[in-house]
Amino acid sequence: MELKQLYREIVNEHNLHPVHKGKLENADLVLRGVNPSCGDDITLYLKINGDVIEDASYDGSGCAISQASVDMMVDQILGKNKDEAIKLAGTFMGMIKGEITDEESIEALDEAAALQDVAHMPARVKCAVLGWHTMQEMLENPEKANPEAQ
Repeated sequence: MELKQLYREIVNEHNLHPVHKGKLENADLVLRGVNPSCGDDITLYLKINGDVIEDASYDGSGCAISQASVDMMVDQILGKNKDEAIKLAGTFMGMIKGEITDEESIEALDEAAALQDVAHMPARVKCAVLGWHTMQEMLENPEKANPEAQ
């Protein structure tokens, strides 16, 4: 199977059959991420136990890339501590921007590595990084991620 075909299938699967879409009740951190240039709009919910991301979900709407990317991201961060999740976000955003290209770093992203070709589509970069950027922002600045504010 051609790599681009596999990429399309993974994105379509996560977009059409998301595993983590829906509001998470009693989330510790809630933050909305918006991409005004194309209308992607997500709300990310995280439940933190100590330093570990115990549960996560997202809600919202947007293009296939933004929705698939955030669904894959939740797969990757569940069970990780905050620092590991932030590091994954940095790796993902570096890959999407074409700054990280080594196989070992990209393999750590698991299925999210399927979005590597987005680096060649500048108009789609903001779509792919929306969920990751939102997650990084809420973990680094938890005061911005107030569940009562949503």
